[in-house]
Amino acid sequence: MVVLIADAAQNGMSAEYKSLLDGFALILTIVFWNYALDWITIRSRWIERFTYPSPILLVENGSPIRRNMQKQFVTHEQLMSVLRQHGIENLSDVKAAYLEGSGHTSVIPHDAKRRGDTDTDREHHRVG
Repeated sequence: MVVLIADAAQNGMSAEYKSLLDGFALILTIVFWNYALDWITIRSRWIERFTYPSPILLVENGSPIRRNMQKQFVTHEQLMSVLRQHGIENLSDVKAAYLEGSGHTSVIPHDAKRRGDTDTDREHHRVG
């Protein structure tokens, strides 16, 4: 959203539009639709399915789910890269890995001791 607003503002200020008001109208339209979709999503589970899809299981008990990986265009190397970013070197150490609706990957390791990791170890990483 920030990139869209910045681009709209840049075009408005660089005389791409006939007036500054044209750029301002575009920015207001972007902000309105962003707010409206968020508002509708919170109130409708049906709409939520389209605006924020369910997580997709990529790894279960150390085994990659190839069918889900292929559907999401995730290669084995991309998956291993994300696991390494989470401090995991082997697939056998993964209880589950999900591709979230936001595009980030959540990784749940087998060992319970990782629950006390620092915030930097738990940050989300994108696949693809």
